[in-house]
Amino acid sequence: MIRFAANEDLTRVNELRKQVNDLHIAHLPHVFKAGFVQEIADVAHAYMQQEDTELVVCERDGAILGFAMLRYKSIPESVYRLPMQFIEVSEFGVDTACHRQGVGHELMTWIKRYAAERGISRVELNMWSFNEGALAFYEQEGFATYRRYMEWNAEDNNG
Repeated sequence: MIRFAANEDLTRVNELRKQVNDLHIAHLPHVFKAGFVQEIADVAHAYMQQEDTELVVCERDGAILGFAMLRYKSIPESVYRLPMQFIEVSEFGVDTACHRQGVGHELMTWIKRYAAERGISRVELNMWSFNEGALAFYEQEGFATYRRYMEWNAEDNNG
């Protein structure tokens, strides 16, 4: 069952967010700060309070196994771009013990349906390139790369 999160879900949601955070720290310690501090935990609570955000969870047999943090985005028309409205999946996670059990698929199916019910035809997300498992999952869910960020780092290239 996918549902909007309640305050009593935040402890479990933050346990799952910590799993995702730890994965990022393990692969990119030069980017992400070690630890899951209170300010990070508080972001989940803020998502439940803001007008343009939602926090949803996947629950099975009374246990929360996955979550998604959604943000409604509206980009105004500019001299370069047409206006856009979409839902951004700003955070997404499934308990590592439950990978490949359909939890992520249930969440993504719900998110796409939720967007469509609101007349929004676009869902966006971003991910870090080290996470090949996430990339394979998102592609399986119908997401495609339309923009790529690249870097040159002097520390990686001996100056």
